[in-house]
Amino acid sequence: MTALINARTIGLNAARSAVDTAVAVATSLGVPVCVAVVDRAGHLLAYGRMDSAPLLSAQIALDKAYTVAAFGLPTHEWFDLIKDEPALLHGIVKTDRLVVFGGGVPVTVDGELVGAVGVSGGSTKQDRLIAESGAAAAVPQSVSTSGGVT
Repeated sequence: MTALINARTIGLNAARSAVDTAVAVATSLGVPVCVAVVDRAGHLLAYGRMDSAPLLSAQIALDKAYTVAAFGLPTHEWFDLIKDEPALLHGIVKTDRLVVFGGGVPVTVDGELVGAVGVSGGSTKQDRLIAESGAAAAVPQSVSTSGGVT
């Protein structure tokens, strides 16, 4: 049995790139949003709240990113998984910080979860598009053999 696990995660520069890109996309859509980027463990790395973004969207964006980091599943996929299971549908949605609608997406490298982006303030379709744009910006074009972003 291995005593240690070697796991990659995004860093601050990648998180800032995700926020900047998400804000640029949201601006082009005319949608003021909040953007939260977390590492693979769900810890906040970068955050941005656009002028006029709804105040409640701040926590929702963070919870969307946290949900993805905690389960590795985009938030827009949750409802289809639980809609036909009454116990889950009425029980799991009461779990603190769990969001089951669009706007939270994973940041992956070679299929490995390295972080997540959460966006709130627009429709779920807009939030998802903006989050996906941010996540794409956070993914390094190449990864060095030591696991660092190059």
